[in-house]
Amino acid sequence: MNKIISPAEAVSHIKDGHTVAVGGFGLVGCPLTLVEALADHPVSALTIISNNVGEPGGKGLGKVLLQNKIQKAIGSYFTSNVDAVRFVKEGKLEVELVPQGTLGERLRAAGAGIGAFYTRTSAGTLLAENKESRIIEDKEYILEYPLFADVALIKAKKADVLGNLVYSKTARNFNPDMAAAAKITIVEVEEIVDAGELDPEQIITPHLYIDFIVERKR
Repeated sequence: MNKIISPAEAVSHIKDGHTVAVGGFGLVGCPLTLVEALADHPVSALTIISNNVGEPGGKGLGKVLLQNKIQKAIGSYFTSNVDAVRFVKEGKLEVELVPQGTLGERLRAAGAGIGAFYTRTSAGTLLAENKESRIIEDKEYILEYPLFADVALIKAKKADVLGNLVYSKTARNFNPDMAAAAKITIVEVEEIVDAGELDPEQIITPHLYIDFIVERKR
């Protein structure tokens, strides 16, 4: 199977109402070519799982936000984008705030087949309201559930034609966890090489998790 497709073909898998996981910490590790294609794709009522919703002035996911395509955002750090803050105040965007460690673990749980887990993070705060809790060794823990996605748009440094992935330093961030948490995973890469060219010890995401590969627009 040839996994290499165009950005437009990639985002055609995203439908109205889908939950879409998008990698990145700010714009670092964000699949910007795929996000740009998503901005050109006629779709609505999306739920976006991402650390943040792009940056002000329509950068990254910020452009998709300004197009009113995002109904709900699940992530950790939305205040870096004043447009997102404005949309929340105007009732145009619903947000679910998740601590960064918990966000990563909920995504990892989805890919690992973990039904739920307890964490001390958010205990005693507003983020724990209406959530089940449990006292373990005299400390309160909050029950959290996996985060599944219909489609994941992720970014890696390099892929072979099978879809084995190598990441670049901190640009790795949430991308590997998202790759395993989605029904369809699409990766944007800077370079595509033949099978066997990648050092097996450097491969982080195995090809079985990757459905499609898009080469970054230069």
